[in-house]
Amino acid sequence: MHVFVTGATGFIGSAVVRDLLDAGHQVVGLARSEQGATALKAAGAEVHRGDLDDPDSLRGPAAASDGVIHLAYRHDLLHSGDLTAAGAVDLRAIETLAAALDGSGKPLVYASGTGLVQPSGRPSTEEDTPVRETHRSPAENAVIALAEHGIRASVVRLPPTVHGQGDHGFIPAVIDFARTHGVSAYVGDGARRWPAVHRLDAAPLFRLALESAPAGTRLHAVADEGVPFRDIADVIGRHLDLPVTSLSGDEVAAHFGWLAPFVALDVPASSALTRKLLDWHPSHPGLLADLDEGHYFTA
Repeated sequence: MHVFVTGATGFIGSAVVRDLLDAGHQVVGLARSEQGATALKAAGAEVHRGDLDDPDSLRGPAAASDGVIHLAYRHDLLHSGDLTAAGAVDLRAIETLAAALDGSGKPLVYASGTGLVQPSGRPSTEEDTPVRETHRSPAENAVIALAEHGIRASVVRLPPTVHGQGDHGFIPAVIDFARTHGVSAYVGDGARRWPAVHRLDAAPLFRLALESAPAGTRLHAVADEGVPFRDIADVIGRHLDLPVTSLSGDEVAAHFGWLAPFVALDVPASSALTRKLLDWHPSHPGLLADLDEGHYFTA
């Protein structure tokens, strides 16, 4: 297949591109910068220069492709706390991609998050629809609705932690906050759970969804169903030789900053249906084992 990938130079996207190429697909990757274009060419992919802030730049390569994987996201807006703007940019991108693929029967795979679902007392499943009105809910719901427009659209929900060498997401932020404040912290009793997946396990799931996921399918890229945040804090404290302590109330925002709303979540998630449907079997180290390998703590 001739696949258009947005976010192709990112932490997850670069692994997805590599997996697609190794499986024999042709890849056109979206690049915002010359550095990104160079990296894509070196990997063996074609390059399309464009940007999420210019949604029309997505239309041509999407229409010319045999399928699209949409991974790009305005993480800078997320980190600044402007979640509404980040979600609006994402939704515009989905609308543009949908217009390019309308009625074609081609696949569109969208990266969402397991944190949209918070059922009480049990891990979320692929059958759960978003129950939290977040910045990503409108885009996920829009993608699922594309099945009615002749597009084989599916959603791959990523957990809060997609880990591995080169990670610059939530776990490095937690480590940076621990270094800054001289303490490795967790919220309350530390029992809140984060699901997780290694980037090299997540990447093949996007390819499998592209190749064969039925229209309107939600998938969970989850290997660790729920790692207690206290366990994460313990490993970080041990590697940094810092005390580990509980925070509550205003202490949480003071320590974690923009990450505070996320560390307060208890969002375990199952991937049992995904594994059965697409024969997906994660095989790389889990989150705690990956942290213990030490690469997260090198300068």
